[in-house]
Order: sequence, then structure tokens, then C-alpha cells
Amino acid sequence: MEPRGWNYRYVGPVELRALVRPEGEGRRIRSAEEFEDWASGPAAAELCEPFTFVVDGAGVLRLAPRRSEHVVCAGGGTVLSAGEMAFGRESGRQSGRWVVREVSNQSTGYCPDACSWPAVADALEAAGIGHPGCFTHEVVFRRCPACEQLNIVRDEHFVCVFCDGALPRGWNVDPSAG
Repeated sequence: MEPRGWNYRYVGPVELRALVRPEGEGRRIRSAEEFEDWASGPAAAELCEPFTFVVDGAGVLRLAPRRSEHVVCAGGGTVLSAGEMAFGRESGRQSGRWVVREVSNQSTGYCPDACSWPAVADALEAAGIGHPGCFTHEVVFRRCPACEQLNIVRDEHFVCVFCDGALPRGWNVDPSAG
């Protein structure tokens, strides 16, 4: 299946992009078996906290420890989404299957719009991992047209916290997009 969504470029600090190393990319998860293998390894000790995730340009889920930079997890490439994700085991009928308990688009390096959710859902479904059907915590990113600072919009208050300028309703974080 062709990945769907917008390719988000890295827009964060250049010094973090300098941390990208081929061996530092997030673990690609393309199947339930790959997730199970990953979750039963050293990552298992950290399953109680969220992980850094990206959905790479090919639509594949990549996971890394929470304190990892998204740009490192993505190998410096563009992503279809990025954020944090926490897992648990499903109870009931399909007892024991891995599911996402919490997921956000919180990545100040890529600042993906909430409309990137379908790419996350596609990647999780391809990997056989259950999900909640939407971001459980949605972050709204906007760049101020007046001072060019990145903002996180809270409570539908589209005003720049740096200069009190009006923020656009539509996503505008990457000046080269659109």
C-alpha cells in the first residue's frame, strides 16, 4: 500500500540534526513479530514509559527510547508523522496482543499536524498493533508570521506567546512547504 500523508521535513535545531548516525536510526517495526522481538529485548525494560516514534517516508513505524531525538530516529529523513507512543497488552478477546495506549504528535523537530494520524494508523495496522483510532494527545504547532517563532497552540488560543501576533489556523511550520 502506498503511504499516505504529507512529508514533514526536520525544522528543529541544526545541532540536533548533527547527531544523526546510520546506526542510531529507530528500530523499524513492520510486523507483529518484529514488534514482539523488539519488545522482548532491551526495550522491554522501558515499556512502562512512552517511546519516540516516527513514521518514515515509506510508511514504516520506527521506535526509539523516549529521550531520543525524532530526527535521529528518522535517520535525518522526512517523516509522515512523529511523536510519542506508549504500549500495553490488550485484555479480553484478543488477550495479549500489543496495543498503543497513548500516542501524540509531540515532536518539536518535525512539528507534524494532527492530520498526520492516518499515516500512524496505517503503520500500526501494517505492524499488527492495535491503536486508539486517533492521537490521544494532539499538539497544534504554528509558526508566527510576525516573529517567526514556533508556538504550541493551547485551548484554541491562536496568539504568539513571544510577540502577541496572530497565528494562522492552518499548519505553517515549514516555510518551504506549500
